[in-house]
Amino acid sequence: MPVSAPGHAPADAFFLDTADGPRFCLYHAPVGACRGALIYLHPFAEEMNRSRRMAALQARALAAQGFGVLLLDLHGCGDSGGEFGDASWDGWLRDVAAARAWLEQKTGCTAGLWGLRLGALLAVCHAQRAPAPPARLLLWQPVTIGSGYLNQFLRLKLAGELLAGGSDSGGTDALREALKAGESLEIAGYTLNPALADGIDAADARALAPRCAIDWCEVVAAPERPLPPAAARVVDTWRLQGSRVNVHLAAGPQFWAAPETVDCPNLIAASSAALTHHADA
Repeated sequence: MPVSAPGHAPADAFFLDTADGPRFCLYHAPVGACRGALIYLHPFAEEMNRSRRMAALQARALAAQGFGVLLLDLHGCGDSGGEFGDASWDGWLRDVAAARAWLEQKTGCTAGLWGLRLGALLAVCHAQRAPAPPARLLLWQPVTIGSGYLNQFLRLKLAGELLAGGSDSGGTDALREALKAGESLEIAGYTLNPALADGIDAADARALAPRCAIDWCEVVAAPERPLPPAAARVVDTWRLQGSRVNVHLAAGPQFWAAPETVDCPNLIAASSAALTHHADA
């Protein structure tokens, strides 16, 4: 089932059979000889929808440069099988492993992982746990501490309750206790189950030094802005542990958080240049 855009070769849309059910994928074949392969891991909840255009633009740019790119919808997300409320962190890691096996067989290359926000943290976890590391990691604005990100998501529920005239009902601590007791929570239109919450909560990039080359891409408000301190500390920790990390700063909007569709051309250019440099090295 081809999916195309004017001026671009069509992408192949298909369902990848996994042990946990079908996963919707879009495959952008490389133009010319294959120079590498990459799997895109989308961000969490509504950030996924707001980022689809940027993911598509980057995938097309990389395919034009000779990379095979697979865009994967994780369990319960996008057009994949299963319900979001049944998804788990370990299940998502199995999705990544299945997609990687398919792409490596398709291209004959060891696949790299490209993740945005929580998808970047998922990529880091896979790189640490997989028997063989991915070829590289391309991390877009990575979430580094899952517990902090989970708290931010839980606060959306509290904000909704306050807007509806209720109270914060004990804050995030009370919501965490409900999850520990086995209760799923409805937050901003998504059902968060304890298995997924536990996995996100336990994920900490500071303790996971990936065993491969890493390109860390951070969107900043202006070209002169430095890498934020929290991100810089993780980069320094990884380098001390022996990881090869290159940092790329791209001035532009935070498209994953914008209510309207916006692009960040500088991020696409920086990412394409970084991967081309690796392929030519």
